[in-house]
Amino acid sequence: MSTETVSKLTQERKSKPKWIRVKLPTGKKYTELRGLVDKYNLNTICTSGSCPNMGECWGEGTATFMILGNICTRSCGFCGVKTGRPETVDWDEPEKVARSIKIMKIKHAVLTSVDRDDLKDMGSIMWAETVKAVRRMNPETTLETLIPDFQGSEKHIDRVIEVAPEVISHNIETVKRLTREVRIQAKYDRSLDVLKYLKSQGQRRTKSGIMLGLGETREEVIETLQDLRANHVDVVTIGQYLQPSKKHLPVKSFINPEQFDEYQEIGLELGFRHVESSALVRSSYKAQKHIN
Repeated sequence: MSTETVSKLTQERKSKPKWIRVKLPTGKKYTELRGLVDKYNLNTICTSGSCPNMGECWGEGTATFMILGNICTRSCGFCGVKTGRPETVDWDEPEKVARSIKIMKIKHAVLTSVDRDDLKDMGSIMWAETVKAVRRMNPETTLETLIPDFQGSEKHIDRVIEVAPEVISHNIETVKRLTREVRIQAKYDRSLDVLKYLKSQGQRRTKSGIMLGLGETREEVIETLQDLRANHVDVVTIGQYLQPSKKHLPVKSFINPEQFDEYQEIGLELGFRHVESSALVRSSYKAQKHIN
C-alpha cells in the first residue's frame, strides 16, 4: 500500500458514533476467568483481539481460541492478524488448547485459525487433532469451529466434518462486489461452495458472518443474506467493521441500530434459525445459543 494511499485512508477515518460503546468486562465469572488466563498464560482470541463482548461471553462460559499460530498467509484488508511467513506447526497445540479449556471450565468453545496456505493440508489435520483433544479432555464442552476456506478442498473440509463439532462456521465477510478488495485471496462463490458442501455432507448446524460499513449497499446486504440462506446456512452474524489500524481499509459508514434491526428481521424472514445483528456483534457472539 503506497504512502499516498495510507495518507488518504487516514484522512477518511471516521469518528465512532455514540451507539458504539464497549462495556468494561465485569462480573464474578469474568474476574475468575481473567485470573486463570493471566496465571496460566492462556491464549484466547477474546483477549488478544480485545473483543468488545469478552465480559458477556465469559460470563456465559464461552471463549474463543485460535490455532495454527498467529501469522496468516493471507493479507485481507480488514483483518488485524499479522501477515507473513508462519512459524512451524506446534503439534503440542491441541493438548494446550484442550488444557486451557479445562482450566477455564469452558462450557462452549469456539476454535478458529489463521489461513495456512503454506501447508499441504492447509492446517486441516491440526484442526481435526485439536477437536479430538478437546473432546477427550472436556467431554461436556460443546464446540464451534470457525474454519478458513481451505481453498475449497473437500478433502480438507472433510477432516473437520468427520470430528463432528456441533457447529461449523465459515465467514463470507462482505458482499460479492467488495470481496476482491476486502478479502483479496478469497472468493465469494468459493465461500458459498464451502458452506453448501458442509450441509451436503450432513453437517447439522452451519453458520456465517458479514461485516458492514465497507461501502456495501442495503440491497447487496440483503442479496448476501439470500445467498447464504439459499445454501442452507442456519445462523448468521452481522456486525460493524471497525478499522484495526491506519494501514487497513477505512470505515466508509457506521450502520445505525435501526438498520441492524431491519437486517435481523429480514434474516429471520428468510429462514435463518438465529440472526445476531448489531454494531458490536462478532463471529462468536452468543455462540452457545447457536448449537440448539
